[in-house]
Amino acid sequence: MSPKNLPEPEAASGDLWVFGYGSLMWRPGFDFVEQVPARLIGEHRALCVYSFDHRGTPERPGLVLGLDRGGACRGIAFRVAAERRDATIAYLRAREQTTNVYREVMRSVWLHDDARSRVSALAYVVDRGHVQYAGRLSLAEQVRYVRQGHGRSGANRDYVLATVQALEAQGCPDPQLHQLALRLRDDVAPHR
Repeated sequence: MSPKNLPEPEAASGDLWVFGYGSLMWRPGFDFVEQVPARLIGEHRALCVYSFDHRGTPERPGLVLGLDRGGACRGIAFRVAAERRDATIAYLRAREQTTNVYREVMRSVWLHDDARSRVSALAYVVDRGHVQYAGRLSLAEQVRYVRQGHGRSGANRDYVLATVQALEAQGCPDPQLHQLALRLRDDVAPHR
């Protein structure tokens, strides 16, 4: 087990909640019982991770999302049945931890259900000390990395546009990502 993975998710019993804020929103890749709009307080969604694998390479990095400290983040909480808990954690580690740029943590998230309940959910928070941590980049820098990025999961542009579409479908627009998406959509607009 990597030092950036916590043993708590496996030690706990019962259903597992997973907080999705990026590609997990539109391509979770695991079986779940329900999905509920949710909010995590204390971290925010940021395009702050150089992608050397899924959406770029070390020579031509892309740019993907991470939860970075401060603020709040709206996303989706997925409830996984207890019997799928271990398999889901193994799947998420294989998917999210290919380069160990994230810390696997349990965070409180507030569900936007009738009861507005709070649950503890598995989340992946960026490691600010990792070489892939990009920090805060200008819009022009983000556009450049996203345009060049292509990795084993496809084009970086597609990742950003699919995430913006998922956010809009949930009714939680992200102004910075939306601005980037507008620039990327202009790439394929017909020239006059």
